[in-house]
Amino acid sequence: MKLARDIMSLSTFKRDSNKVMRQMKKTKEPVVLTVNGKAAMVVQDAESIRNYLSSKSGRRLSRSCVSAWRHKVVRKDDLLKTFSMSSSP
Repeated sequence: MKLARDIMSLSTFKRDSNKVMRQMKKTKEPVVLTVNGKAAMVVQDAESIRNYLSSKSGRRLSRSCVSAWRHKVVRKDDLLKTFSMSSSP
């Protein structure tokens, strides 16, 4: 991830969305969108998400998210634990 390229304000994304989408397809890197200087959302192209979800880490994260959505409650600690688990090899 290149900070100057892959972190931008939501306003910039709205204005240049076509350009940003081409960039994501080319680099396969997500873009972090900020609101008032703070990270608010991560956007990534569909192919990269599909590839990630088919990986072992992605399947584990996907199962955890589905389980949480079924229960309609996600504790912050559980969510952080899920992301920590998904980033390990």
